[in-house]
Amino acid sequence: MMSSVLAVVSLLLLQTEVQGFLAFLSGSSMDHMEITKEAILQTTAKVCKQLASVEGRDFTLPPGPLTAESLALTCSSSGSAKSFQSAISDVTRRNARIDVRHVFNEEYHFDGERFVEGRKLIIDGMSSVKASIKQGNFEAARQKLGDILHTLQDFYSHSNWIELGNRFPHSNLIRSDVSDIGPVADKDTPTCRSCVGKDCQNNILENIIRDKKLTSGYFGLGPLSSTKPKGKCSHGGSLDQTSRQEPTGGINKDSLESSHGNWHTAAAEVAVAATSQLLEDIRGAAGDTDFLRLMGISKNGSKVLCFVIDTTGSMSDDIAAVRETTSFIIDSKRGTPDEPSVYILVPFNDPDFGPLMQTTDPNIFKAQINALNANGGGDYPEMSLSGLQLALTGAPPSSEIFLFTDAPAKDLDLMGTVIALIERTKSVVTFFLTGSLGLRRRRGSDQGQGQVQHSRMAVSDSQLYRELAQSSGGQAIQVTKTELPKATSIIVESSSSSLVTILQAVRSPGRADNFSFTVDESVRNLTAYVTGSSLSFTLTSPSGVSQSSGEVNGSLATITTVGNFLTLGLDSQVGLWEIRVSSTVPYSLKVVGQSAIDFLFDFVEVSQGPHPAFAVLESRPQAGGNATLLVSVTGSESVSLTEVALVEASGSGEVNGTLESVGSGDFLVTMDRIPAGEFVVRLRGENRATTRALPDSFQRQSSTRLRASTVMVMAKAESDLEPGTPFSVLFTVTTNGTGGSFTIRATNDRGFPSSSPTDLTLVTGVSANGTVTLTAPANTVSGTDVTLTIEAESPGATDTNYAVLRLTVVSPVTDVSRPVCDMVSVTANCSDDCSLSVWELSANLTDGNGTGIEHVTLRQGNGTLNTTTVKGAGNWTVTLAAYSASCCSPEVELVAVDGAGNVGTCFRSIRVTVDTTVQPPVTNATTKNSITVTTAKVATAATAAAVSSSHPLSLSSYLCSIMLVSVTLVLSL
Repeated sequence: MMSSVLAVVSLLLLQTEVQGFLAFLSGSSMDHMEITKEAILQTTAKVCKQLASVEGRDFTLPPGPLTAESLALTCSSSGSAKSFQSAISDVTRRNARIDVRHVFNEEYHFDGERFVEGRKLIIDGMSSVKASIKQGNFEAARQKLGDILHTLQDFYSHSNWIELGNRFPHSNLIRSDVSDIGPVADKDTPTCRSCVGKDCQNNILENIIRDKKLTSGYFGLGPLSSTKPKGKCSHGGSLDQTSRQEPTGGINKDSLESSHGNWHTAAAEVAVAATSQLLEDIRGAAGDTDFLRLMGISKNGSKVLCFVIDTTGSMSDDIAAVRETTSFIIDSKRGTPDEPSVYILVPFNDPDFGPLMQTTDPNIFKAQINALNANGGGDYPEMSLSGLQLALTGAPPSSEIFLFTDAPAKDLDLMGTVIALIERTKSVVTFFLTGSLGLRRRRGSDQGQGQVQHSRMAVSDSQLYRELAQSSGGQAIQVTKTELPKATSIIVESSSSSLVTILQAVRSPGRADNFSFTVDESVRNLTAYVTGSSLSFTLTSPSGVSQSSGEVNGSLATITTVGNFLTLGLDSQVGLWEIRVSSTVPYSLKVVGQSAIDFLFDFVEVSQGPHPAFAVLESRPQAGGNATLLVSVTGSESVSLTEVALVEASGSGEVNGTLESVGSGDFLVTMDRIPAGEFVVRLRGENRATTRALPDSFQRQSSTRLRASTVMVMAKAESDLEPGTPFSVLFTVTTNGTGGSFTIRATNDRGFPSSSPTDLTLVTGVSANGTVTLTAPANTVSGTDVTLTIEAESPGATDTNYAVLRLTVVSPVTDVSRPVCDMVSVTANCSDDCSLSVWELSANLTDGNGTGIEHVTLRQGNGTLNTTTVKGAGNWTVTLAAYSASCCSPEVELVAVDGAGNVGTCFRSIRVTVDTTVQPPVTNATTKNSITVTTAKVATAATAAAVSSSHPLSLSSYLCSIMLVSVTLVLSL
């Protein structure tokens, strides 16, 4: 049954117009991607401005429209430009995915008057986002954030909120403590009349407008989903079958050409404001620093230092080398753009591995490394792939991971899972192998020093590590233990910010070959890595000068050799370089440098129509047909893209794509076929910001090697796991190759108990279904993420594919109330010279019988905030807040967050006049009723009396009626 439904869905998606603000489009209309990006940039700018104020730094926005690059620079984090753009892409692409995965689910779009269900998706999703951030699981948080932002934005283009005259967000859609969303037309109440031809401007009934009742359009693509109650509005559009039923037409505002396109601009503007409002709530719960981490911005940069270390008895020398390298990186890069933003350590042994340890504090990381002891290990092979699995799922995407071992892998069954995770995360894994060139010795305290345990790592053992390194774009460096400290220089070089790959190639089996690559003006610290033995090469610069591999200190490069690993420190000469390699054994070549210009890419499935939507593939692309990539260029607005190609990883063949710009530096690239074997993505373009007469040509390449598959795996799990409750993930496997019995493997990185079929029988072109049941233990902390990998392997293991899902465990939320505040006093003694005087505020903050206030922070103000906790009436915990600031900083906004992530804010100002309008949270009224209160002048040393009753911490509750001069408040009711 499931396969037949999916077939119908797939067929319809090939011809459907997307729902909601369109996923992406060109022209004057605003789409989901633009709305989301605009709100993220605005909110992030506010956060950076506040942090700059607290730190005493100037903050001036750059002229012109904000971009990820310009804002990262303004936020004093230029090294985070690519990760910021990547985070925005994560959210926007997940947003667009809703129009493919949930085209028929009305609640995801507020269609069919599903207001209660749509609001629940948003509220539950916000709880999930906050819980994930609290546990440092930012990728899971971004995915869920993209999901709920789509639904929130669709409210404004699908409902009649705008037609009712509202030009502000409906705050109750994101408030868990208020369930009332205003009057909604019931199922028996007609809401629309037929449009007059194509004119639908007045098709909503007058009584619906007069009574301020919410309604939304019904939507259907086929005979099974194209019915609507009598008299109800339709979504509208050429492919909405319900719009042909009385009353005809529609009310959507998805674009300027939509049924209600005349309201599109207003709907888009309010959607931006609503998105910003939700982001501000997430910011309040997370705090400014973690909100920026959610957005990929760290103080110094975005690099991650991640080590996976074998701690068995023979690894003492290796661990010592890691300690030395760690200390050097931390000490030399502290306070620079190259300082790592996150430090990750995963130890493994036998039979144990983990846990993953993650910190932003370099001193804690040093202590963790120093605490490693080399002992134990049992039999020879170790749990290296289990440790690597934890690192791949725990580190941010596109991380550099370094694994140290002198033993083969014991957990070979994880090979497919690890490759799947490498392909999905695009992380680079480099292996330091010290067991293949000498004897492995156990050095535990209970073992004799220097006692020989095993001889060499077999060639087949090191081959597995080489395959994984090549798949990720890393190196498999084979050295003796005494050579290891010299080889770790690659870690220092790879920890530099803005590292880009210019060329990467593997030849296995080895053969002579010529490789060319283009270096542009933006590249600095140009470096080439060659891994292999018994090889020679000749390097030729753009000016025609050559240097052979025998010249260690030549005019073009300084060559360092350790074990099988060669490092070439190149002269960064602009133009076309060539390197001719001669070898009969396998080797790899990688050329990297530092540059702001880079790219992001994903294979996507596109639903064709007048305005396409897309979903990022969670598996390998399908072999035997065309493919589509979504490519984003980062680093410069002056860059133009000229070519995207899929290049054979071990050959010279390539497939060029057709480019279609979709705005904001994003391109859809259509390939008419995919290479048969492994391939990489290569990008070429021109940079107009150059000192040269002609545009500067550049070249970039993906590190990760990819491949297509005749097997397709699709899995779906849209809700969150609940601790202690079995959770089912449905998946479908199809093949357009040879049928038969396919092996199924389902693994998760948390080791949660699970069950799944071990095999499925497939007939060519016919789907088979399966279910993975996963149970998070009852004591699992809310916000814990778990990565589930489902693999399907063809008979004879000739082909395989996978689906990788990141799921979140969320405990049921029972505390939905925001913290409340008793204002105790506000004292000001401000002179004409504000720098010579201070003002003070004190308040009592409580959370009643809720989860309790976890922290109180400043959203505005650069004064000093001190808090203490005492027991108050009813044995409630009271947080006493005392704030003092220079009179030159006349405003303060406190943010209180409880254990459930509920956020309250309160605002005070001692400015001469405060005139603030706050939008009503509940009513659908088109005009705002306001009360104006004027207080009398008081003495300069006056103390403002405390507000005697308790209030939710909100802007509308605490706009000040304060001392010094007449103060005007405008409170919306």
